[in-house]
Formats: sequence, C-alpha cells, structure tokens
Amino acid sequence: MRTFISVIFFCCCCQWLFAQKENAHDTLSRIANIKHEVIGTAIQFTPQTPRLEQIAGAPKAFYSYFWEFGDGNYSKEENPKHTYKSASDYDVKLWATNNYDTGKPPTTRPKKISVTNPDPSFKDEASMIEDLMLIRNREPMPEEEIVVVLSYKNYLNYTSNGKLYLFYNEQEYNVDNFEVADIRMYHNEKRVQETDFVYTNAIDDSDRNFVASADKNLLHLREKVQDTTIKTNLQLTLKDAKDQYRNWETIEFQNMKSNEERNLFFTLKTPPEMLKDTSAIISIRGVYVPDATYDNHKVKDMEMEIVTSHDPNKMSSNGTFMNYRTVRFKTLKYKIKFQNNGEGPARTIRLETDIPEMLDKQSIEVTDMYPKCEICPDYEVRYSCLDTAFTDKKAIFTFKNIYLPGSEQKNVKDYDSTKGFVKYNIKFAKDFHKKSTKSQTAIFFDKNDPIITNYSTTRFIPGLSIGAKVGYNSFSDLKNSESYFVGATLSPYKSYRWYWQVELLNSFHKYDSKTSIVDEIVDIDQRRALQRTTTNSHFQNVDWEVPVLARYNINNYIGVGAGLQGMFSLNKKQKQETLIEQFEGNTDEYLMGSEITNIKESSVFSNFRTGLLFDVTAGFARIGPSLGARYVLDFKDDFNYLQFYAIWKF
Repeated sequence: MRTFISVIFFCCCCQWLFAQKENAHDTLSRIANIKHEVIGTAIQFTPQTPRLEQIAGAPKAFYSYFWEFGDGNYSKEENPKHTYKSASDYDVKLWATNNYDTGKPPTTRPKKISVTNPDPSFKDEASMIEDLMLIRNREPMPEEEIVVVLSYKNYLNYTSNGKLYLFYNEQEYNVDNFEVADIRMYHNEKRVQETDFVYTNAIDDSDRNFVASADKNLLHLREKVQDTTIKTNLQLTLKDAKDQYRNWETIEFQNMKSNEERNLFFTLKTPPEMLKDTSAIISIRGVYVPDATYDNHKVKDMEMEIVTSHDPNKMSSNGTFMNYRTVRFKTLKYKIKFQNNGEGPARTIRLETDIPEMLDKQSIEVTDMYPKCEICPDYEVRYSCLDTAFTDKKAIFTFKNIYLPGSEQKNVKDYDSTKGFVKYNIKFAKDFHKKSTKSQTAIFFDKNDPIITNYSTTRFIPGLSIGAKVGYNSFSDLKNSESYFVGATLSPYKSYRWYWQVELLNSFHKYDSKTSIVDEIVDIDQRRALQRTTTNSHFQNVDWEVPVLARYNINNYIGVGAGLQGMFSLNKKQKQETLIEQFEGNTDEYLMGSEITNIKESSVFSNFRTGLLFDVTAGFARIGPSLGARYVLDFKDDFNYLQFYAIWKF
C-alpha cells in the first residue's frame, strides 16, 4: 500500500512539474513592449522585442518596425522621435516584424500616453512624393494582420471635399485574402456604404502642370497597371475596379486644405482560407477623388507577395494559376526582391534567375527596378546601370556602380532604403506544354556568397476537355455479334503526361447465344423415345459503358492508358426459340414429331459486369482527332472484346 501511494505521489509531482514547465514555456510568449521618454517637447519611442530565433543558413535575423503615433502620423524607424501638436491622450501602436526568424511576429498592446507639453507650432516635414500613396508594414502571411496606410494630398489650389476608395480581394481568386478589421481616421473622415457609384463632372486641368510620378528618364522601363497620374473617366475606373475586386471601402473627407497631407490606417486580417501559394502576387487598389464634384481622380495599385516567413529576399509571379486555353498570348510577370543585410553598402548586385525551358528568355523586358538606373548599353560605362545577360537556363541581372546601404550599416534608420527589386515580363516559347514550372534566384552582393530565394511556381488550372467518341466493339466469343457505340469523354484540357479520363459510352449490341442441345430418354405411350431440346437466343441490348482510366501521353502523338470499366444493359431484349424433337428409340434416326416455341423477354438496368481495360491511341494525343484501340478483359465469361474507335478532344 505504501509503495502504491509513493508511486501516485511521484506521478502527481511529475505532472505538476511538467505543468509548471509548460506554463513557464507558455509565459514566454513573443511580446514586444513600447517604452517612451519625454525629451523637451518631443517623445522618444523605443521597442523592447523578444530574442530572435535565427533561420539556419539565412542572413542575420533582425526586426523591422512600424509605429503608429495615434495622431495620424507614423514611422518606420526603430527609435523614432515624435512631436505632438495638441495636449491629449494618444494610443501608440507598434508592429515589429521578425525577418529571417523561425517564429511568428511578436504581438504588441497599444500604449496610451498622455502628452502635456505639446508644440502647436511644430511643422511636419512633407513626406509624400506622390499625391496618392499606399504602403504596408510587411508582406501578408496567413492568419496574420498587416497595416496598410492610404496617404493622400490635396494637390488642388483650394480647400476641397472628396472621396477615397480601397478595393481588395481580387475576383480571380476564389477565396478572400483580406478582411478589414479596423479603419483609423484622424481628420473627421467618414466611412460610407456605397453600392452604386455616382458619376461626376469633368474638370479642365490644362492650365495646370501635373507630372507623372515616375522619373521621365525611366518611363520606357515602366509598365504599371495603375499609376498616380490624373485620370478623368471616374465611372470607367470604378467599374474596372469592381470587375477586378470583390470588396471595397468608401471614405468621405471634408475641408482638406491645399497641399495638406493626411493618412488613413487600415488593419487587414488574413483569414485561414486565404490563398496559400507563397509565390503569388496579390494586390489592392486605391482611388482618390480630390473633389467629389468633379470627375478627376488618381489611382494607385499596390502589389504584395504572400509569405510563410518574413524573408526580404523573395521571388514571385502572377502566373499562379493560368488557363492553358488562353495562356499562349499571356505575358508572365516576375518580381525579385532583395535586401542588403551587410554592415556596409553594396556596389554590385547580381541576380541569377532560373528561366524554365517553356519560357522565351529572349522576350524578357525589364519593367521596373530599384535602385533606379538606366539599362546598360553594349559597352562598359562608369555610371549606374542594370545589365541583362543570358545563359542556357538563366537570366542574369546585374546592378553595376550602385550604392545600396546595408541594414547593419551605421546611421541607416530606414530599412526600406536597404531593399531593392527587379520586375520583368516574359512570354511563353513557341512550343510549350501544360506543366508547372519552378524558378528561383541566387542573389550575390558584391563578392559575398549567394542568398537563394524561394521557388516561384507557375501552374495551370486543370481545365476540362470534352471529347466525342465513336467506334466498334468486337466480341470474338459471341456468335453473330455486332456492336457500335457513340459517347463522350471528360479529361483535363491538354494534359502534358499523366491524367485521368472518364467516359460514358452508349453502345447498340446484337448477338446470338451459343446453341444449347439437350438429349434425354423419355417414355411416350409406353415406348422409349429420344427427346432433343435445341435452344437459341438472340439479344438486342442498349448498353452503357463507364470506363475510368489513367492515361499517359508518351509524346504529342501517342498515348496509352489502363483502368477499370463498369457496364450494364440499359435496355435488354431477348428472343428465345426452343425446338423440341422426339425420335423413336434411342437414336435420332426416326423422327416422331417436333414443336417450336418462341419467348420474348425484356429488362432494364440489368446484366451489370466489370472489367479491366488497356488502351492505346495514335494521332493528336493531347487535343484534336486521334484513333485508338482498346482491349477490355471482362470478368464475365465470353464478354472480352476489342474496341476500335475515333475520338476528337476539344
């Protein structure tokens, strides 16, 4: 008994210790705290972040930061200093993002601070380089939240009232990638429900000098979906946005002074069912109408890459799921992002990118890049430029004579200044197949070892190919057999190698059964006699065959397959003829008499049978016409058959 009690006590202690260990582990949740210090009229903010868990083989892990000060201003510095203009209580928020770290980003509770020594005369530095801007604190990750800042500036020479639209959740994806969790407005903006968009009037801006946001010398390199130049057909812009996006938010603003800058803060949550493809590019769109009584407006698109961990070096593509029927004329868009994590600036950056054989590397067109520079000429130059070269399977982009600061470099506060990218378009080669591709990039900073990005994958949606099929079935073990069929097939559109195919065949089958002869000795009028019964049956069937098979295209012209087949008679008609003959004695030498009887029967949904099938086709194996032969090994006696057919897949 004492031993038993000791064991129970020991187990309880172990359980208690284990629970304490678990609780201790649970208390080590990843939380970032906000510290602040008043320095004169300004407040210095400092983050306290948990220890980073380094990803093996990756560059040194680090945090990037996004601060929201609670008065409509923000910062991306690690230790920002901010001056408030009014005495009040403010909710300060911090989002810290763990780069090259194995865990989730730390959470931070908003901190309420009381400002008692404001500086009403303090003037914010003009921060907007465009009249409409979209920025985010980090790339979206499933089941996380991101902050999107919509910044807008009144470029008109008078105080105005206008509207803002934020479109999200693209129609091309079946799932929602974002939910709006919160909108923070600091200038009396108003969120409105708007199902139909109102058309406004046009305004003549010919006397004003509006300049596109892109550097004029680089316009030939850029091909943005939307930019922030003035647009005039608001009705068409909103209709196009509704066609591309399922959801939107509408915000009204008032009394915005000329040259005034404002920020709207959106917290977007990513639901569990969001798109999980980590090489996909998704986007949101902002539309800015500076004066609601006029039609002039600006549009800004922001592309984002879905991630599973926050890694600034990444490759992504818009070819996540493509329709093979229309893809021949599609241009793929790729984006390679990189960040210099060194302690000094990078002067040369080389990107060695895989080019799948199904793509035409000679069709590559660089559409945008950072650092901004010219395309290198054919001869050596001393100025900054981007050079493009090719090998058999790679494209090599090289930034020459540039200055990209390192994230560990002294006096570098803005981590965005240490990042760069190359965007390029590429077309499909003349001959390509329906198969997925993988591309990744090796990134070389000066003479350092390369950093390898993720794989950017392109895929084709299966699509459906409907085929028309006609042919003849040859039953060698059946008497007087005639069997013709028509039917349809269903398979993925123009599959490359392996694929599944299901068919429904309607056959019309006539055949005779084997003649049955039965002899027996009977007594007729006290005389022994031989009675012979001869039976013949004729069948007329309407059969349904349902083959399911796995097929493999050896090349463009020959395909093979194997599978299972179920078959039953949709309608079965049987005509049975019975001849009864009687002979005197024990032999058939002397006929005494005979009698013929006929019986007709019919049934539906009967005679179910199954079998194996083996198949070969020659012609246009993937799409178009071909001829085929199939052998069906039926599990029922006498019903093995050869099938010869013609098929056309659409």
